Amino acid sequence: MGNTESVVVQKRLTRFRPDERPVVEGVFEHLLSGPTGAPGKAGKAITLDVLKTNMGSIASDSMTRRVYACMTSIDAEVPPVSGGGVSREQLVIFLADTLRGTAEERAPLVMAMAQPGGKGDVATVDQIQQFLADLISAVLQTLAHRGRLRGWKPEHMGDEAKGVRLLAEQLSSEIKASDQRTCDTPCLEDWLFRVSSVAVYLELLVSEGLSVMLPSRLPPTLLPQCREAPWGQLRSLLDLPLLLFLAPLLPERHSAPWRLLFSTQLHGESFTRLVSGCRGRGPTVLLLRDTKGHMFGGFASHSWEIRPQFQGDSRCFLFSVAPHMRVYTCTGYNQHYMYLNQGQQTMPNGLGMGGQHGYFGLWLDSDFGQGHSRARPKCTTYGSPQLSADEDFKLDAMEVWAVSEPPEQDPDEKKRSILDADPEVQAMMEMAGKTLHSQGLREPEEEDEQ
Repeated sequence: MGNTESVVVQKRLTRFRPDERPVVEGVFEHLLSGPTGAPGKAGKAITLDVLKTNMGSIASDSMTRRVYACMTSIDAEVPPVSGGGVSREQLVIFLADTLRGTAEERAPLVMAMAQPGGKGDVATVDQIQQFLADLISAVLQTLAHRGRLRGWKPEHMGDEAKGVRLLAEQLSSEIKASDQRTCDTPCLEDWLFRVSSVAVYLELLVSEGLSVMLPSRLPPTLLPQCREAPWGQLRSLLDLPLLLFLAPLLPERHSAPWRLLFSTQLHGESFTRLVSGCRGRGPTVLLLRDTKGHMFGGFASHSWEIRPQFQGDSRCFLFSVAPHMRVYTCTGYNQHYMYLNQGQQTMPNGLGMGGQHGYFGLWLDSDFGQGHSRARPKCTTYGSPQLSADEDFKLDAMEVWAVSEPPEQDPDEKKRSILDADPEVQAMMEMAGKTLHSQGLREPEEEDEQ
């Protein structure tokens, strides 16, 4: 770029490494050349049609128009392009602020993209939510178009359009708007600083849509990998926007492939089958839908084990999906994170998370079809409200996904009797004077099957 470039543009370019600057400077000519690769004419501006030609495969018409309005609203301290369009200087500033900018620098861009025509200093929360829906849709289209779905099959999953609306509403709910549900640029700056996923989505859209392949930045991995899901028989409760929501919430960004452990669609309404599928499988995500359409679940940080005590740790959380996408983390009030019991007369039999016996934040009875979500006003463990449509709900569908590699198991673990697995049961039987006949009648140990 020549010496006539504005000081603002030159400062923006310093954000990129020396080997990245030619890439950024070459985007203008690349966009003008179009898909054919024909060289563009010097001094020509980027029009809306040029942008549509380059971004059309991954972004909707409305999202492309938002990007164009944002570019043309940038004041590069240079004369405007004769006849309209985006100048080289405006494009460089746009790329620098979206790919290397701070929350303060990205806020005006989001403001411009959220409003019709890119003009105005205040946007409503509804306008920002509509912008987010376009942005999330573009991200999902990019992942599909670039072959980065990582084993997930959207055609065998939940309603993606509904998921996009729910995730857009969740992200916009983090805005500290005025009483009139409006937001100015400082308000957007605060929001972008706290909600990092918006910048990640915007960076992906710009880098992929405008073919800005910087050697120092690999494409973000937004979806966890899926392994061996029986897609031919499965219609999952999960959808891609829900995965975008859940994956960053997991501790240490679990990188192990997700594995389906239980599904009512595949395994039926069996609590025994649920327990056998989940025990000893490491951390899991539970997803339930009641018969009135509310969807909710929880993350269990430890393997599920049958025992009369609570288990897990403060990494556990509950979440809702529909009618609103929200997450509820530990309050520190108690340690009632996870509970699983079966076949006992003196303790509740079922699966629960948070709260207390008879008053769980999430509870599925061992009779399986029934459960409850009680919170007056909130669950003590997670601070969650009532997650189901009714306090006592009927289960419509459920899935459990393992989100970590299963823990290494003692070779003799599978051979242990129930008395070994639960020493408290053994102690109770001894106190009651029961003879432990099985202690002398164990079968000879055999090698594990391969």
